[in-house]
Amino acid sequence: MKKDALHEPFELVRKDYMEICPRGEHTHNFFEIIYVIEGTGIQSINSGKFDYRPGDIFLLAPEDVHYFDIKMPTSLFFIRFNSIYIQSKELSALQRIELILQNAGKEPGCVIKDNADKAVVKSIMYALMAENDKKGIYHKELIAQYVNTLLVIIARNIMAALPKKIDEQSNGKAISILQYIQTNIYNPELLRGEHISKKFGISEAYIGRFFKNHMNETLQQYTLNYKLKLIENRLRHTDMQINQIADEFGFTDKSHLNRIFKKYKGMNPTQYRQSHS
Repeated sequence: MKKDALHEPFELVRKDYMEICPRGEHTHNFFEIIYVIEGTGIQSINSGKFDYRPGDIFLLAPEDVHYFDIKMPTSLFFIRFNSIYIQSKELSALQRIELILQNAGKEPGCVIKDNADKAVVKSIMYALMAENDKKGIYHKELIAQYVNTLLVIIARNIMAALPKKIDEQSNGKAISILQYIQTNIYNPELLRGEHISKKFGISEAYIGRFFKNHMNETLQQYTLNYKLKLIENRLRHTDMQINQIADEFGFTDKSHLNRIFKKYKGMNPTQYRQSHS
């Protein structure tokens, strides 16, 4: 199977009026945001098939297998970035990207669900294409701002879609707690039981049982599992030191993170990073 590589941290590519997929079924070693400018057909991602139409955005992770089955002549705009680009981001941007990375290749179909956001994204995409062609003064800075805004919108739509993945037994307050945890995962002091109980008007003695009844795992289990998924992304896509990661996610120190990570993942963070390098 063909495998594409990206040797620069970041790349913008436009391909117009294609009648067949030029690459066929393939994979790559980078992240890719694909915007459909025009045309219709089917996008296949990891054996899942989704109709596409103008204005759709698909999000692909490294090693995803995909191709386009083109029905009507299709024009596409690709935004590609790799781990070097991710490592260059400031912490707040990195945290938004992490939400996207965690859900890349998992969110079925177009990742922008909100119609108003689709209109905004269309404007951003055409501004990106124009700026990339013109390459005027400050074009790199403008492109960076456009892409950052796009990532924020994608992250918001992913966040809004998360409750749909919860089973039908979940209620609104339980879903709100889940979203609160995800939003504040980088602020350990806001995730304490007493703080969450006051925030949602549930007694501290009962909130753990309430969450488990609706989410099928305890508040502590969900919080830890979510942290570990984000830490996996940090280890795979950044060069942050283990003690920095431990401090950010509220572990006592590096050895505390090593012990917890090994308990649940079967290896310590350094071994995990080496195995995925």
